[in-house]
Amino acid sequence: MSKLKIFIEENKKVLYVVFGLLGGFGGFVYYYLVGCNSGTCPITSNPYMSIIWGVLLGVLTLNLFTENKNEQNS
Repeated sequence: MSKLKIFIEENKKVLYVVFGLLGGFGGFVYYYLVGCNSGTCPITSNPYMSIIWGVLLGVLTLNLFTENKNEQNS
């Protein structure tokens, strides 16, 4: 197993929080810089929705680098 995968497995909970916070920050930055002034865009017109989607994308990004326990045994 590579050093990156070992590091991720040992610090998984902390990394989920870090990636979630980075995603939330990215969602807010996207809302602030791009946004939607007319209010017709359901995600970018509301800062809370942008932050929530950013958190979800941050956590899903971390999932790209983690292995599933079932896949390791195969």
